[in-house]
Amino acid sequence: MIHFGTGGWRAIIGDEFTKSNIRLLSYSIGDLMEKTGTANLGLCIGYDRRFLSKEAAHWAAEVFAARQIPCYVIDRSSPTPLIMFTVKQMNLPYGMTITASHNPAIYNGVKFFTAGGCDANEDVTNEIEFLTQKNAEVKIPFLDYDEGIRSGIIKEINPLNSYIDSILSLVDTEAIKKARLRIALDPMYGVSQTSLQTILLTARCEVEVIHDRHDTLFGGRLPAPNIHTLGTLVNFVLDHHCDLGIATDGDADRLGVIDDKGQFVHPNKLLVLLYYYLLKYRGWRGPAVRNNSTTHLLDKVAAGFGQACYEVPVGFKYVSAKMEETGAIIGGESSGGLTVKGHIRGKDGIYAATILTEMVAVTGKHLSELYKEITDQFGEVFNSDADFKLTPQNKERLQNILYVENKLPDFPYEIDHVSYRDGCKVYFKNSGWVIVRFSGTEPLIRLCAEMSDQKSADQLISVFSDFLGLESELQSQ
Repeated sequence: MIHFGTGGWRAIIGDEFTKSNIRLLSYSIGDLMEKTGTANLGLCIGYDRRFLSKEAAHWAAEVFAARQIPCYVIDRSSPTPLIMFTVKQMNLPYGMTITASHNPAIYNGVKFFTAGGCDANEDVTNEIEFLTQKNAEVKIPFLDYDEGIRSGIIKEINPLNSYIDSILSLVDTEAIKKARLRIALDPMYGVSQTSLQTILLTARCEVEVIHDRHDTLFGGRLPAPNIHTLGTLVNFVLDHHCDLGIATDGDADRLGVIDDKGQFVHPNKLLVLLYYYLLKYRGWRGPAVRNNSTTHLLDKVAAGFGQACYEVPVGFKYVSAKMEETGAIIGGESSGGLTVKGHIRGKDGIYAATILTEMVAVTGKHLSELYKEITDQFGEVFNSDADFKLTPQNKERLQNILYVENKLPDFPYEIDHVSYRDGCKVYFKNSGWVIVRFSGTEPLIRLCAEMSDQKSADQLISVFSDFLGLESELQSQ
């Protein structure tokens, strides 16, 4: 019942996300800690603003407390990056946060972190899954939360100031102060407001905030900062003549950006912009890491500065691991998650937003101007993507077509090679690619394409989706 995908364990509330499963998962993590000899060191537990997140964090702490495993529970709803930072700062072996990130409001889940504040790799999550199966019939012991507080085995902490100070120490606050930027902030009813607003106000930005109240239904929208969900932020930026609009997802590890003209800046562009800024304006040197559904323009920028760009499967645990291996200075995904070397080893929408603000201040250029500077040197690319809902039966059929029979459409472009490392990615000769893969967090199949013009990118999505019969399957849901 408990399965970790690309972004932790996520499940529908009341279906598989239940009190008994939270306790089973926590008990199994306790087994892992005893097995690795780290139980005496304890772990950090955090939670976001979703329905039952705080309660689930307490349910988890009660199980650890019953086993005398120290629990450091953050005493308010907090960004996921803050929990990762705390694991690193306190030199803890593990940490967990109750969140389903950008999933619909009916979901909740758990993200699990290891030493240094990075996403748990597959070896760790596979072991936890095995232990939950082994412990399925165990009567899970627990200690009442308040009793755990009184005994000292549970400690409530608030590391927010340390987290904010860490980010401020890594950016050019004086340059931001001089720029006197006006910024619109949209936490999407999530957890970024306190930390990001404090950072921006400290750097003397004028900050206007929308969608800041606690709403477990996220205003009836998906808490994912994309072109379809940020219409209100677009209008606010235009109406109030803001220099930037910044949005974060439900747990604040992903970023969405609106430029001064009210245009959505796709995460592909954002990743390229920040990497270019680090190389040209900060003078950094080092490779980049992206997943296989993210723009290859990043590769061209890297090559232009004598650097490498590495491709990994989807899932930020792969990005952070490759960054650690190669000494990369930036890593990211087309879904809006990215990280920059020097902070934590996982994605952080708050830190990314702060560097973005520095970039606008230091260069004195709007995002559209800076992106044109890049495309004038390295050429422009265009992306297209689409998601389709799946039933388990349709998923099995499509997996058979793609991975067993290895069937492909008759593409209008010559194929260079095909990779099945994560999904089915087709690389075309000269330039361009298309990928189809199954989501690791939702019952969806995702298609992404990149070509030198928008029409060709859209065509690839259409050809592949028609070949797989996805349009008719979507209509029949």
